[in-house]
Amino acid sequence: MKRVSNVTMRKRLVTVFLFAIVVFGIIAIRLGYVQFVIGDELMEKAKASWSRDIIFEPERGKILDKNGEVLAENVSAPTVRVVPRQIKDPQKVSEALAQILDMPVKEVYQTITKSASIVDIRPEGIKISEEKAEAIQTLGLDGVYIAEDSKRHYPNGDDLSHVLGFAGIDNQGLMGLELYYDEKLSGEEGSLSFFSDAKGKRLPSMADVYDEPVDGNNLKLTIDSRVNTIIERELDIAESKYNPDGALAIAVDPDTGGILAMSSRPNFNPENYQSVDADIYNRNLPIWSTYEPGSTFKIITLAAALEEGMVDLEKDEFNDDGSINVDGTTIHCWKSGGHGHQTYLEVVQNSCNPGFVSLGQELGEDKLFSYIHNFGFGAKTGVDLQGEAKGILFKPEQVGPVELATTSFGQGVSVTPIQQVMAVSAAVNGGYLYQPYVADEWVDSVTGKVLEKTEPVLKDRVISEDTSAEIRKALESVVAKGSGKGAYVDGYRVGGKTGTAQKVGKDGKYMANNHIVSFIGFAPADDPEIVVYVAIDNPKNTIQFGGVVAAPIVGNIIGDSLRALGVEKRTDGLEKDVQWPDKPLVEVPDLRGLSKQEIQQYLMTISIEASGEGDYVIDQAPEPGVKIEEGESIRLFFGEEDVGEENDNSHAH
Repeated sequence: MKRVSNVTMRKRLVTVFLFAIVVFGIIAIRLGYVQFVIGDELMEKAKASWSRDIIFEPERGKILDKNGEVLAENVSAPTVRVVPRQIKDPQKVSEALAQILDMPVKEVYQTITKSASIVDIRPEGIKISEEKAEAIQTLGLDGVYIAEDSKRHYPNGDDLSHVLGFAGIDNQGLMGLELYYDEKLSGEEGSLSFFSDAKGKRLPSMADVYDEPVDGNNLKLTIDSRVNTIIERELDIAESKYNPDGALAIAVDPDTGGILAMSSRPNFNPENYQSVDADIYNRNLPIWSTYEPGSTFKIITLAAALEEGMVDLEKDEFNDDGSINVDGTTIHCWKSGGHGHQTYLEVVQNSCNPGFVSLGQELGEDKLFSYIHNFGFGAKTGVDLQGEAKGILFKPEQVGPVELATTSFGQGVSVTPIQQVMAVSAAVNGGYLYQPYVADEWVDSVTGKVLEKTEPVLKDRVISEDTSAEIRKALESVVAKGSGKGAYVDGYRVGGKTGTAQKVGKDGKYMANNHIVSFIGFAPADDPEIVVYVAIDNPKNTIQFGGVVAAPIVGNIIGDSLRALGVEKRTDGLEKDVQWPDKPLVEVPDLRGLSKQEIQQYLMTISIEASGEGDYVIDQAPEPGVKIEEGESIRLFFGEEDVGEENDNSHAH
């Protein structure tokens, strides 16, 4: 038998000892890693396996107009949430809930018996009324909870519907600003966590954990509800009067690019978006629609010719015999027989196609299309709304003499309304092309503190101030003396341009008696504060001219908007050139304080609508000094009090 020496024994002991140290070291390191490195993670996993969460939705941020008027808000709409494992009698609970939620018992039973920690009864149990929520709470059913929730509400109904868009049943943005800025509006979810055993039974010994939801931020827009309400009213009237295939209007601040108002027809109520065709709510026409602009595009040709010093509007002349021949193609003026001998200022006033063709030819392809691109056509404007189109321009290799000629008066190219508005804003604001925008400020919904402010984005300087001033003057004369007289507003200097464009059919040919008629106007003409564009698609039972249909609508919008914005009237504008069948304008006299007998002398030029009892005029509308068409009615309010002496005193100040 072989003996083991002491030396060998000691070596073996040392080896075992070292091995044990290594093993215990590994265990210690592992314990330390578990304890100090991944301990929190394991703890959270343990809690997750034992805890059940009831989610609390945050309040979605409000959407406000520039003056703080609420355009989109939240109203209480509780939601039923069920913990299936806590329900002792599913059949009884199903019958009780089914009766209140007005749904089949079988559907409720199938939902509340699912193998899940928490379930919602969709859609009947989502965003229910306060009355139903109170009825369910009164029953005191185990495992049935009422979670505070809300749904989106739009106080102004279908006004601004395409811009605001809408949110879905889970308060997620689905269209418009609600979708574009969904992340900032949404906020962060909160929850109530309670602990339960493996069978789902609540553990009363462990405290519930509540994480408060973080509400979304409020969004303040550049939209002015006063202007937008006026636009909505005018489009409603146009829709009723002309039964068009569609209509749109947009107003912007030319000095910033901020959108003051925007609307489309047909429109919809954002709270009932499911009831309308997707083609209606997906098409925000001012940014989505593309079509030939017609004569409103002539402003760009005019700007290019003036900036290049190629024309003097008052000295240079053009003879229009009704058509012009371009490379074997005859291009006609809209007026049969033409406008005859005229200055180029009259070419602008008369919207004479051959006259603008001559300007386009003088400019040439490179210069004209350079200005067209510089003014923003052929590219998206970058407005913070989804669904923007960029339009279509001729490719350089496609441009021949005829294409150059037609482009100069707005035919053969495809543009969007928002492009036109921003381009004309640049033409009249001193030459500054801005990026349009709707979101002005982000505001903390709790403190009211401004978190983020949008600064206007200047994209380019496209023309000089001198050129811009000439354009403003020329376009003011269009409204006072030319084809845009329908937009004339007494007391305000209005400039603008008509547009009448044929629509292209599915066969690629122009459609007969089917036009998009438009007008783009701005005021005050010497220092514009608002630019308004209106387009009516295929108006019925009328002459399809922009000057006849769209110009008066823009005039109404501009006049009422400037009054709403507090812009004072002036008397230094151009007088309207009255021609048959226009009626001359007369100034409303001051009739306050006069007796019924004394007002007889004024009945030759005005009509009177009287109300009230008494012998003396105590008030009138419109106010004295306003100009109205001859024969138009003014309203007089009669009373017993003789206010003549009071008015005489007031006139002396």
